Amino acid sequence: MEGITVFYPMYNEELYIRRAVEAAQEICELMLRVGEIRDYEILLIDDASKDETGRIADELAREDKRIHVIHHQTNRGLGGSLKTGFYNAQMDTILYSDTDLPFDMMEIKKASRRMRYYEADIVAAFRYDRTGEGLRRLIYSYVYNTLIKLLFHLRIKDVNFSFKLVRKEVFEYVHLESEGSFIDAELLIKAQKYGFKIIQFGTNYFPRTRGISTLSSSNVIIKILKEMSSMYKQIKSIQPVVKRR
Repeated sequence: MEGITVFYPMYNEELYIRRAVEAAQEICELMLRVGEIRDYEILLIDDASKDETGRIADELAREDKRIHVIHHQTNRGLGGSLKTGFYNAQMDTILYSDTDLPFDMMEIKKASRRMRYYEADIVAAFRYDRTGEGLRRLIYSYVYNTLIKLLFHLRIKDVNFSFKLVRKEVFEYVHLESEGSFIDAELLIKAQKYGFKIIQFGTNYFPRTRGISTLSSSNVIIKILKEMSSMYKQIKSIQPVVKRR
């Protein structure tokens, strides 16, 4: 692995941003010292936050040349933020995570080793225990993951979990369109259809303790279903490509 981009999509994350950046710096510096990577960057996507997120992000970037910030002028949602992150990443491998650190960032080292040894193009993590999220989100997640498996034959246990380590070359073929939370599934489904290798591993999960998650709101769910429906035929028509590796 030549280098890694760790990026965070952020909307009103002033309570978490400093801790998230510090966690990314810590693991990236460790991997740099042991020769696991040659370089890294931390990319912060400010999705038109209404709190101090943007200001803090700019302050952190002034303090560290490896931190870069992109500000959205209007709120584009999770899908828009992920597209900005994936398509503006400069390193050959990209990791995205939520700013509230739902997993121990030290897991990145484990994921990068698995990517290398198993010649994977994407390493996706799944949560061992999700009971801390509450019954509603647990049911929603089970139904959604089952639906994705039935419709697209994607055997990923935790489609929307925000731990995905992706080789940049994947985006030479995968062109993301979703503006909402269907984007996680879109990435994995299209990558699999094109013939990229996806592996997964389990990790401990740390639920959000501050702020509010809207992932299971009715508006989010409706948008997911609409995007899934509109892209169904296009995705099903994708044919595998000849891989260079």
